[in-house]
Amino acid sequence: MALMAHTIQNKKRLLTRIRRIQGQAQALERALEAEHDCAAILQQLAAVRGAVNGMIFEVLEGHVRTHLGEGEAGGQSHETRDADVDLVLSVMRSYMK
Repeated sequence: MALMAHTIQNKKRLLTRIRRIQGQAQALERALEAEHDCAAILQQLAAVRGAVNGMIFEVLEGHVRTHLGEGEAGGQSHETRDADVDLVLSVMRSYMK
């Protein structure tokens, strides 16, 4: 039996996140059209960037855990492989903040 893709398993949550990002982008557009000051624009840009980075990380984490954390990789124990995956994801998470 084939594994269900993690983006399909998390479809509802991912769609909710992308709709929130769309709302933030629309708010940014309205702020630009209303000629808000640069501080407000920068704050909205930071919010959009944070939301996009969060979504990227969620999809990437699912990919790493599904495709790199499965099976017996290189003779490592399940615990060692999980710890290695967690370490990689931790580094990536800190980079994306």
